[in-house]
Amino acid sequence: MRKANLILICLLAIFVAAPFARPQGKVKQGPDGARDTDLEKDSQHNLEVARQYFKLRKAYVAALQRCEEIIAGNPTFSRIDEALFIAGESNLLLADGKGKQKPSLYRRGGANLQSATLTPDEFRAEARAYLTQLVENYPDSKFKNDAMDDLKALGGAKPKDSKQ
Repeated sequence: MRKANLILICLLAIFVAAPFARPQGKVKQGPDGARDTDLEKDSQHNLEVARQYFKLRKAYVAALQRCEEIIAGNPTFSRIDEALFIAGESNLLLADGKGKQKPSLYRRGGANLQSATLTPDEFRAEARAYLTQLVENYPDSKFKNDAMDDLKALGGAKPKDSKQ
């Protein structure tokens, strides 16, 4: 008899309380939920290394290569805007021959390929492409204003392809 009363009370409590149970808020969906945590950690590490190469060592070739690895391998990375910015800035600085690494160390497509390095105009074109992507795809980025300033010096954002 006690068990029956206890079960009855529990069921009554469930049915009475159920209409008052509500979700705590709207579920956010988007790229944050679809991120691979290991890939995100790897990309975060590469970004930290690229930041050190860029700011402290003035090793713009190494910074650019790390950022290109992030951009190609993890386009949904939570800090992709910073990777695009460092890649763009590194290209600009390499075009001007600045930094502790010679621009000739950079090889399009990676160090394993036998391709030639970029000319200063090609470095500027790459910078323009990265900075345009940053400005257009990440309007709330804290790097947007600096990217826009650099794009003005480069003749504005890169026009969109007519093929799209």
